[in-house]
Amino acid sequence: MNIKRIGWCFLTILPLLCYSCGPVLVGTAAVGTFKGTTDQRTLGTILDDSILSSRVKTRLLEDEFINGMKIDVDTVQQVVILTGVLDTASEKRIAGDIARATPGVIRVKNQLTWGSKSVGETMDDTIIGNRVKTGLIQAPGIRSMNIDVDVNKGVVTLTGVVASPSERDKAMDIARKCPGTVAVTNNLTITGQ
Repeated sequence: MNIKRIGWCFLTILPLLCYSCGPVLVGTAAVGTFKGTTDQRTLGTILDDSILSSRVKTRLLEDEFINGMKIDVDTVQQVVILTGVLDTASEKRIAGDIARATPGVIRVKNQLTWGSKSVGETMDDTIIGNRVKTGLIQAPGIRSMNIDVDVNKGVVTLTGVVASPSERDKAMDIARKCPGTVAVTNNLTITGQ
């Protein structure tokens, strides 16, 4: 058994060991409690989504035909969103098939792209992501801890749960206005919809 598999098995089992610490599953221990108290989903839904993300990620890492380390997996109300840059179009298709075949997944939004990504592009994406996150944190009326920001080749993807259409629009506007943003993908779910 290789080290990568052992590490991901540990990360998959850890949430089950911390069941009574549900908010820890959502993010790091430092922000987990805050997110758990501000997220509009029930604790059970947050826990289910987190476990589902772990299951999908584990399956992606175990597959011999794709590089699961290049794939970000987010889940909101059993809808799995895949983002990242893979080497080929067939890897994108395989990753989508793996996610769809995972028990509990209702739907998959396969937003993976393929091609190469330079070190400079990776650094630019990190800077853009940090700027967007900072803008969300500073904006009044946005629960920034409920919004995940992913950036691939300048395309900003916002995933999470917001309380209203105006909060969603405000978050999208912040991402669009961020220097370096090429496009914004909206994966934000409005509470109750």
